[in-house]
Amino acid sequence: MERELALEFVRVTEAAAIASGHLIGRGDKNGADQLAVDGMRSMLDTVHIRGTVVIGEGEMDEAPMLYIGEKVGAGDGDAVDIAVDPLEGTNLVAKGTAGAIAVMAVAPEGHLLHAPDMYMEKIVTGAAGVGIVHLDASIEENLRALAHATGRDVRELTVVMLDRERHEETIVRIRALGSRVKLISDGDVSPAVAACLPGSGVDMLIGSGGAPEGVIAAAAVKCLGGEMQARLIPEDDTQLERLHSMGVRDAQHILTVDDLVKGDDAVYVATGITGGDLLKGVQYGPGVCTTHSIVMRSLSGTVRYVTAQHRISAKS
Repeated sequence: MERELALEFVRVTEAAAIASGHLIGRGDKNGADQLAVDGMRSMLDTVHIRGTVVIGEGEMDEAPMLYIGEKVGAGDGDAVDIAVDPLEGTNLVAKGTAGAIAVMAVAPEGHLLHAPDMYMEKIVTGAAGVGIVHLDASIEENLRALAHATGRDVRELTVVMLDRERHEETIVRIRALGSRVKLISDGDVSPAVAACLPGSGVDMLIGSGGAPEGVIAAAAVKCLGGEMQARLIPEDDTQLERLHSMGVRDAQHILTVDDLVKGDDAVYVATGITGGDLLKGVQYGPGVCTTHSIVMRSLSGTVRYVTAQHRISAKS
């Protein structure tokens, strides 16, 4: 992909964040999501790509825009796969709580896994965990191995997880070992990124979450040289058939970061909507707003933080 495209994609997530940010704390998660979709979709058409949405708002009959298979972009330039979540954390925006982002991942055509809308078991660490942790190892084995690899005591490690009943046993075991647990209410893309960034205060993400979000996170993990392993979790025969249609015959098959995002040229872009650990939220002022974004590219290994000020029309 052309190098300049990475910064063009920042404009796309900025547009989604600015649009949906007007509904922060107003209890309207569906309205906020629709504003994010509208903002992202309109800006995508200004980018010189021949894009196909491989992870989006749903199937064609479920979503009027950013549906799976939709062609986006100006219609010229590189042919790319696009995975989008215009508003990761709809509940976070509705409640005005931290952590909501507008996010997308981009790779050359055919390089992003077309993950179905099902659960995915995940483990993510930074570079120190490459070849060290394993999805089928116990949480105790993984934490001890990561502590040894980083030269730290296991009690210094922090694991981030979605606060769900299905994770309760693992949470108890992590705490019994002496490690810290950071529980999140929604959205596991940003925490997966944090697990790969030195100084973020997070050392590992573990547990089950959405498969589409897993692919988006994998693009960031690849850019940061981290470790990620995943396994799709079909819950019924329909989901199992979808798995088989993807060529995954064994439901126990472990997907590596290279299975989720092929090749060495992926781009990950996110803009904060409500402030979180990695990104500030959209800040509105008289006639202007300020956005904070992160953009990374695996081919060059660059990570850029982008602060931008935008002129906007008055909104209630």
